[in-house]
Amino acid sequence: MSTTRSSVRSAGRPSPRDGAEGRIRPRGRAVRSRQPKQLLLAFFGEHVVDDDPGPIRASVLIGVLEGAGVAAPATRATLDRLVQTGMLDRSKSGREIQFSLTEHGVAVLREATARVRGPRPFDPQGTGWTLVTFTIPEGQRTLRHRLRSTLTWEGFAPLRDGLWLAPGEVDLAGSLEPLCQDLPPQTVIAFHARELAGFPIADSVRAAWDIEAIRREHLAFIEVWGDAGAATQAASALTVRTMLVADWLALLRADPRLPREFMDAQWPAERSTQVYRRMHQRLAAASAEEFAALVGGSSTGAVSRNIGGVAARAGGDPARRGRA
Repeated sequence: MSTTRSSVRSAGRPSPRDGAEGRIRPRGRAVRSRQPKQLLLAFFGEHVVDDDPGPIRASVLIGVLEGAGVAAPATRATLDRLVQTGMLDRSKSGREIQFSLTEHGVAVLREATARVRGPRPFDPQGTGWTLVTFTIPEGQRTLRHRLRSTLTWEGFAPLRDGLWLAPGEVDLAGSLEPLCQDLPPQTVIAFHARELAGFPIADSVRAAWDIEAIRREHLAFIEVWGDAGAATQAASALTVRTMLVADWLALLRADPRLPREFMDAQWPAERSTQVYRRMHQRLAAASAEEFAALVGGSSTGAVSRNIGGVAARAGGDPARRGRA
């Protein structure tokens, strides 16, 4: 599913605007903090972008995120921001507000899907290095942030004096397409290169990326999701799957896909991939059943599921799940 387009690109790290306000602590296993935007993009990318089930009621989205520890006001505020940024459309059905992906939102999430579901998501995109330099006036901070977020999702890191570096041959034209209307000509200059003999790049790579911090991100993901009990850290399979994909998006954003020559033999990326796929497959049937019941039926209907042998129920009284 990406803002390899800015929304997904910037969702993997907490935003100062999201903060901790409106958060409630989920019951059960402790998990890392997840931002509402991150969870909503994961939800729409997993359950909406491919099948187009129609508009999703706000009460469904609020209920899913409440199970992940996000209070209803924070979810509503994030939905408003996603409407303002052109990712979602808002409409009304009777007394209830509902949301659907815009054409832009569909394009963003479909682009990200290639890496989210890819067979080797942590391998470089080809050989060599892609380098980028850009000039955006300090007064255009929003545009600068969007461009930096895009570059970060694509694996770039600042090397020195406005020069950004990414492993492999990045499809920068596709990545920057959503920004083209806002970027004046010659704002971004990019080229593909390889290191020359006698000028090793290893020290520059280690200066640009904190490889041990990337390792810790992988190990944290494995710790949370490698345990079979992770499937029941929330009562709803739909919520757990949304949390899983949100964490996976954050990990993909954190790992720039460096060549393996810069890693040791114990590099955990393959383990992370195996853990993600195993848990995703385990949750798939129950979460799909729950999603179909919530979207296709009444918001007051409860649906029974079995998650890894543990019975659970979702739905129930909508008054307890919050209203938009």
